[in-house]
Amino acid sequence: MDGKNYINGKWVDARSGRTFESRNPAHWNEVIGVLPDSSAEDVQQAVEAAKAAFEKWRRIPAPKRGEILRRAGEILLEKKKDLARLMTREIGKIVKETEGDVQEAIDTAFYAAGETRRLFGYTTPSELPDKLALTFRQPVGVVGVITAWNFPIAVPAWKIFPALAAGNTIVFKPAPDASVSARAFVEVFEEAGLPEGVFNLVFGTLEAGKTIVEHPDIQVIAFTGGTETGRRIYEAAGRLLKRVSLELGGKNPQIVMPSADLDLAVDGALWGAYGTTGQRCTSTSRLILHNDIYDAFMEKFLARARSLKVGDGLLEDTDVGPVINKPQLEKDVMYVEIGKKEGARLTLGGEVLKGGMYDEGYFFSPTVFEDVTPEMRIFKEEIFGPILSVIRVSSLDEAIRVANAVSYGLSSSIYTHDVREAMRATQELESGITYVNAPTIGAESHLPFGGVKDTGNGAREGGWTVFDIFTEWKTVYIDYSGRLQKAQIDTWSDDEA
Repeated sequence: MDGKNYINGKWVDARSGRTFESRNPAHWNEVIGVLPDSSAEDVQQAVEAAKAAFEKWRRIPAPKRGEILRRAGEILLEKKKDLARLMTREIGKIVKETEGDVQEAIDTAFYAAGETRRLFGYTTPSELPDKLALTFRQPVGVVGVITAWNFPIAVPAWKIFPALAAGNTIVFKPAPDASVSARAFVEVFEEAGLPEGVFNLVFGTLEAGKTIVEHPDIQVIAFTGGTETGRRIYEAAGRLLKRVSLELGGKNPQIVMPSADLDLAVDGALWGAYGTTGQRCTSTSRLILHNDIYDAFMEKFLARARSLKVGDGLLEDTDVGPVINKPQLEKDVMYVEIGKKEGARLTLGGEVLKGGMYDEGYFFSPTVFEDVTPEMRIFKEEIFGPILSVIRVSSLDEAIRVANAVSYGLSSSIYTHDVREAMRATQELESGITYVNAPTIGAESHLPFGGVKDTGNGAREGGWTVFDIFTEWKTVYIDYSGRLQKAQIDTWSDDEA
């Protein structure tokens, strides 16, 4: 099915005639798939199908919608290992992580299916007698979903399962670098028996994405990606008064205080900085160490980081996979040079790996900069690679001030055994997520996910809060008094008791 979109329950050729390739970043000569670079006309076809299907899908009782979603979750569970290996081939991250990617989608499927029996509204007393006031949720309409490449199934699942549970229909454009994995995800819904037109997949690049954002029949835009792209989407969709959910960049700090378990904190920093080769919006990119433990911590950390094995994510002994593509590799090289010029001290890595299998793909060594200060670009800017900046501080107040001194606010972490330090950090760190004695990565599907400042627009995916993105509130007043009652004018009296 290479070269086909999924529209109205069928795999169809794109009308654009253009294509692009998805390749294995560990072995660049391996083509994983050839996909259509869809045009505005292709998107229009998908939107028409989703709009028509919405009128039927929204009227199916929510628990019945949930049965289909649960079946999709069961299919994901059955195919977990195969899907994980496909994702590793397409995007490079190690297979243990891609299995976790699928598991997150499974968890989200089961959670969203359960919530179809819990789409609670509110009832409240009326100010007038013999009158009932209540509220309930209704679907919004057609949802446009545009996602990044680094979680090809988990991140779309965070948006698509709750949107479908609420009764919306979908037009989905995945990142080009994760298109084959997205196709496998859609095939799961097809097998689960989702009605025609409810979920439509359109591959493509700029034209397809722009058309989705600006299409008047798409009521919601759910986007995960870079901050600057998010700004442009928000501006364009805002002119059309669309509802928009933005999950954008991060520059996430891990603080380590003197009372911390240093071995545990080292484990967390390694996983946070180099998991997914540093290519997560929640990756640990700034390590803030108290002066009292700095030397001891760095001795342990550098020894462990040097032992990490970089290679093909399909191999069991690989710790760190390739970066996604050549532009990202060049970006990592650029930021290493920036760090050197700014006066930071490169104490590990900082180089493109070459020789043997490394020549087949895009491999960059785990990198550490010390003597980093808040004025440096490597401190402030999202790199999205395996590059860690280390900052020395002398107090918790300074650590929090340094952690907050960037424009992003997604995830944060503190390692301490002092409960007062932990509680202060949870209250004062400017982030949507704070971990205590755990790394900056590891969100769970039943809890809100999102950030502050330049990390988004306040939307929260995951958990119960995601339904605020994909539903409208309807308020209903039922007056059974048998007479005209005027709110704020008529008043209750003792005679009516």
